[in-house]
Amino acid sequence: MRTFACARCDQLVFFENTECLSCGAGLGFRWADRELITLTDEFVGPPRCANAEVANCNAFVDAEGELCASCVLTTTRPADAQPEELEKFARAEAAKRRLLFELGELGLPVPSRREDPEGGLAFDLLSSRKAPVTTGHADGLITLDLAESDPAHREQMRVQMGEPYRTLLGHFRHEVGHFYFPLLAPEGSPEVDRCRALFGDDREDYGAAMDRHYAEGAPEDWAERHVSAYATMHPYEDWAETFAHYLHIRDTAQTAVSYGVRVAGPSPPRRVAADAAALDFVPLERRQSMRELLADWIPLTYALNALNRSMGADDLYPFVLPEPVVEKLELVDELVLAKAGAAAA
Repeated sequence: MRTFACARCDQLVFFENTECLSCGAGLGFRWADRELITLTDEFVGPPRCANAEVANCNAFVDAEGELCASCVLTTTRPADAQPEELEKFARAEAAKRRLLFELGELGLPVPSRREDPEGGLAFDLLSSRKAPVTTGHADGLITLDLAESDPAHREQMRVQMGEPYRTLLGHFRHEVGHFYFPLLAPEGSPEVDRCRALFGDDREDYGAAMDRHYAEGAPEDWAERHVSAYATMHPYEDWAETFAHYLHIRDTAQTAVSYGVRVAGPSPPRRVAADAAALDFVPLERRQSMRELLADWIPLTYALNALNRSMGADDLYPFVLPEPVVEKLELVDELVLAKAGAAAA
C-alpha cells in the first residue's frame, strides 16, 4: 500500500486513520481516487460513510446516510444487537477495504452486485455462533465466517489445517481470486486454455477432488509445483491460491517502495560497515515484470524473516517459490495487467 501524509503537518498517517495523531487534523478516505484527505478549518469535508461507527469506516460519501464503495458491497452483516459479532465484523471490513484498495491500484474492475446482479461482487460477513458458516465464493458472492476475525480461532484453524499462513486479508484475496478467474480467462478464450495448461482443468469434478484431498492429503512432492498444500486439491483452488499470493507480493512490494525499503541481500559481516554508504539498491516497482519483481522480492523476504526471527517470532513469509509456481504467477500477472489495460481503455 502507498504511504499517506497529513496535509496540515506532513506527518505520516495510515490508511485507516480518522485523525492525525500529530496535529489532530481530521482525516477521511476518498474512494474515487483512493486518497486520504485532510480536513482543515476551511475544508470540513463531505459526510462520513454510514458505517463509520459500526465498521470503523473512515470513508467520505456524497450524501448523509450513504455507504462507501467498500461497505456497499456487503449484503449481510450481524445485527446491531450482537456487539461481539459487530467487533469481528469491523475487523473483517477493515481487511476488505485493504483488498479493494489493492484491486483499485492494480486497475482491476470491481463491479457491484447492486449495479450488476449477474456479474457483480458482493460479500456476506456472517457469524457462525449459532449456525455453521462456510467461507467461500459462489457466483460473485464471497462469504466469510466472522470467527476468522478472532485471532485465537484463526490460529487454532491454521494449526489444525497445517497451514503456514492464515489471515482475514488472505481469505479475501483467495476468494476474490475465484471471482476474477472467469473475468480474466473467459470460457472459450485462449487465456483459459493457457490457465488449464498450467493449473490443470478447472472442469474436473470438484466434489470428488475435495473428498480425495481431505481423505489423502496433499502429495508428498506438492511443494515442487504448488504455492501451498491446499492448492493441490483442485485446479480451481490452485488458481485462487496463486492469485492470492500474487496480491500478497504486489501489495507488500508497493508498501516497501512507499517506505523506501530496499534490499539486495545480506552482506558478509566484515563488509557491512565499509560498504553501507555505497550501496545503491534498485527499488521495487509495481509494473516490473513478475520475474524482475521476484528478483527483488526474494531478498526482501529473507530480510523480513530475519527481522521476525530477531524479535523471536516465526517467519513472516513462510513460502518457497519453485519454477512452476513462478510460471503461474507470471500468467496471473499478465492476465491482470491485460484486464487492467482493457478497463482503462
